[in-house]
Amino acid sequence: MEKNPTLTVVAAALVDREGRVLLQRRAAGRAMAGLWEFPGGKVEAGERPEAALVRELAEELGIAVEAGALVPSLFASADNGGRLMLLLLYLCRSWQGDPAALDADALLWARPAEMRALAMPPADAPLVEMLERLL
Repeated sequence: MEKNPTLTVVAAALVDREGRVLLQRRAAGRAMAGLWEFPGGKVEAGERPEAALVRELAEELGIAVEAGALVPSLFASADNGGRLMLLLLYLCRSWQGDPAALDADALLWARPAEMRALAMPPADAPLVEMLERLL
């Protein structure tokens, strides 16, 4: 049996002053290409989730986020090729820099209600309704 059968992934709901949330579209040639997702990524061995998210947001969007600005908010789980993926979503309303699509095809600012019409990965989609209630 695998030592840790759960893959932990962190993501951010970056919320602007108008209550919109930033999504990124997965690049061509990747798993789930073309789907809209919350920016983030895998937590590496020995890494705290908040530190992983700070790192991922810098790598994917070119923005600087303080760990203290990340508010644990929602989670979801989904099958990921026979392995359980646990997605931890943090709310973030404060960052430095303008987000850029460094690791995605495109970026989109959308209200949670507008996200319902977008194709999203299995772990991201269930968070939309809960996010709508939070915001």
